[in-house]
Amino acid sequence: MLAISVAVPVAWVFMASLKQNSEFYESPWKLPEGFNFKNFTDAWYDANMGTYFINSVFVTLMAIAILLAVALPCAYVLSRFSFRGRGIIKALFMGGLFINVSYIVVPIFLMLVGLNRSLQVTFFLNNHFVLALVYASTALPFTIYLLQSYFATLPRAYEEAAYVDGCSPFRTMLQIMVPMARPSIITVILFNFLSFWNEYIIALTFMTDDVMKTLPVGLMNLMKAQNAAAQYGKMYAGLVIVMLPTLILYILVQKKLTEGMTVGGIKG
Repeated sequence: MLAISVAVPVAWVFMASLKQNSEFYESPWKLPEGFNFKNFTDAWYDANMGTYFINSVFVTLMAIAILLAVALPCAYVLSRFSFRGRGIIKALFMGGLFINVSYIVVPIFLMLVGLNRSLQVTFFLNNHFVLALVYASTALPFTIYLLQSYFATLPRAYEEAAYVDGCSPFRTMLQIMVPMARPSIITVILFNFLSFWNEYIIALTFMTDDVMKTLPVGLMNLMKAQNAAAQYGKMYAGLVIVMLPTLILYILVQKKLTEGMTVGGIKG
């Protein structure tokens, strides 16, 4: 029943995206009379969804790259090495799990505005790299927690064999431990891809220039415009453009996702 409650609205959106505008005044459950792909071209070009789509792809991929570059070494060190202050660092990252990003958007925005004014630049706002950096920073606690839990389940015999062969700790992590943690890494990528791709509040606050906006912000603008103009086909086509990449990604990695979520919880 839960699957049906999710699948029916998704299927309805795909069906509505192919309808002509006049068909929306008939039964909402009626199948489209034809495949009206013009809705997608209108949304992509006329509503500027193509630009927003490219912006979202760029920001999401860059944020995931920054996140993995920081989180993988950090999670590996916290799970495999003992050093002074380790418990405090782990506690701080755990505390970060309970901070809602929506509550700190305004302080971050004011900090970036202050940096622009003090340095007399415009670099820190309307910048995709800064947006990706903020995304990666806010996702660090959850990502480190999940990766650390997975690294802790891997046998130490692999590392000991690598040290005997002369591998440095960094090379051991990169060539042996990271490939073994692939299911957990794929899980992290999928969860954070969904989070970054659908994020609205931070992108709306930091991206004031229209050509710099990401897909969720552009979709909200499209929905407002098309509701006023009663162009519902174009509006639903925009919804499909937003949903399709996440659905495709989930279908491709669903087996690894399940493995990464279950194996990481086994202590051995």
